[in-house]
Amino acid sequence: MGRTAAVIGSLVFFIVAPGVVAFLIPFLLAQGQDEAWHLDPPVVKWAGLALGVAGTIALVECFARFALKGIGTPAPIAPTEHLVVTGLYRHVRNPMYVAVLAIILAQAMWFASVAVLIYAAIIWAAFTAFVMVYEEPTLARTFGDEYAAYRSHVRRWIPRLIPWHAPQTGSSTSPDQCRQ
Repeated sequence: MGRTAAVIGSLVFFIVAPGVVAFLIPFLLAQGQDEAWHLDPPVVKWAGLALGVAGTIALVECFARFALKGIGTPAPIAPTEHLVVTGLYRHVRNPMYVAVLAIILAQAMWFASVAVLIYAAIIWAAFTAFVMVYEEPTLARTFGDEYAAYRSHVRRWIPRLIPWHAPQTGSSTSPDQCRQ
């Protein structure tokens, strides 16, 4: 797959997957419902907006990184040719999923919606199952020792404060107790 195809594929997948899961469904769930809580000033609403903007920026950055550096898409049917361990992936193994959850939680905060909060919990459980049952075993088979080294240094959900740097070819790695 070339870069152009990876960019187009990533854009289509962005609209279909996180576009629906992170933006459309939470928005629809919150419509027609009374706010669950009211605050004056609406600090929770504005904190939600900030979280949503940060999550959206992170999600776009990850999609771009997959297309431009990994030469592929986040879609399982068109995976990357290279293991992506740069950018936000130096801090957490699943920044796209973390970003999607941040966007959903942001909408729960903005709309003061318990339904969207419950939806976020369901999505997190689905992401966890998918990562453990399909994604991690697939990456281990596809990228072998490279993924094993990455996995031993970068946690699944909780970001590292200090970014991990992949060793140069020929270097050895040692675990630093940063497992999931």
